Amino acid sequence: MNLKTIGYAMGITILAAACNQHRQQVTESGLKYTLFDHEDDARKAKLGDIMTFHLVLKNGTDSTLRDTYKEKNPVKMVLQAPPYKGSFEEGLTLLATGDSAKFLVNADTLFAKIGQPMPPMIKKGSELTFTVKVVSVLTSEEFQKQQAEAGKKQKDIDAKTIEDYLVKNNLKAKARKTASGLVYVPQTEGTGASPTAGDNVKVHYTGKFLDGKEFDSSKNQGKPLDLQVGAGMVIQGWDEGITLMKKGEKGLLLIPSGLAYGPETYGPIPGNSVLQFEMELIDFTKGAKPAAGPALPTPAPAK
Repeated sequence: MNLKTIGYAMGITILAAACNQHRQQVTESGLKYTLFDHEDDARKAKLGDIMTFHLVLKNGTDSTLRDTYKEKNPVKMVLQAPPYKGSFEEGLTLLATGDSAKFLVNADTLFAKIGQPMPPMIKKGSELTFTVKVVSVLTSEEFQKQQAEAGKKQKDIDAKTIEDYLVKNNLKAKARKTASGLVYVPQTEGTGASPTAGDNVKVHYTGKFLDGKEFDSSKNQGKPLDLQVGAGMVIQGWDEGITLMKKGEKGLLLIPSGLAYGPETYGPIPGNSVLQFEMELIDFTKGAKPAAGPALPTPAPAK
C-alpha cells in the first residue's frame, strides 16, 4: 500500500468517525441524543459531581425557552440519579468537561413525571431540545476548594471597591467596618439599644448598586419590612448590619458580594455585586433567640 492509499484510507476513517459523532443516537432507555464535541477518554460526570454547563432549551417549534448564554449565568447542579428513563439528567451522565451535545426529551413524559401541567408554549406529543455545553465537572471536594479560592479573591476585590467608594463620596471618616467586610455609615443617630439575633424589627430600605441605580425599595411598596434578625430571612449583610443600628437610626450599609448574593445572578443583580442599602430602623421588639450560630463581628473604624 503506497502513501497516497494510506492517506486516503485515514481520511475516510476520520470522516466516518466525525459523521458517527454527529449523528443522532439513542440510549437503551430511549433518550435521543447527538454529540457535537466529545472525548471518549475524558472523565465523564459521576453521580454527586457538580456540573457547570450552558443550556439552550427549545420547544417543538424551535422557540427558545431558556438561554444561559444570554443570561450570562451557566447552570450549576449536583448530578443526581436520573429521575426516569429517557430524562435530560441521564444525558448529562454521558458528558465530560468540554463536551457539547443535544438531547431530545418527550414533553408529555417530562411534565407527567414532575407533576406539573403542560405550559401553553409546549404542545402535547412534542419534544423539548436541550443543547448543552459543559464548562466543568468537579467532585464535591474540588468544587468547595474552587469556591473558597474564588471567594477569597472576590472578598479582596470587594474590599477595594468599597474603599474606593468611601473615598470618592467622602464617607471614610464616618464608616465603620466589621471583620466580615461589611461597612456601615451612620447618617441619623438613633437612641437606646441595638437589636440582637432573634429580635423582630421593622425597617425601611432602598437597595442600590454603587452607581446609584435603584433595584428595590420598601418605600415603593408603601410599607416597611418586618423580619426577625438572624433567622436567615434576609442576606447576611442585613442580619449583621441591622445589629449595628439603634431605634430611629438611619444609615448606609455597603455590603460585599459574599454577604449579599454571591457569585450567582439574582434577578436584576449580577453575580459578585457590591450593594448599598439605605436603611432606617423604625422599631424593634425583643424576640426568641434563634439557634446558636457564629458570633457577629464587632464593628471597628474603617481603615
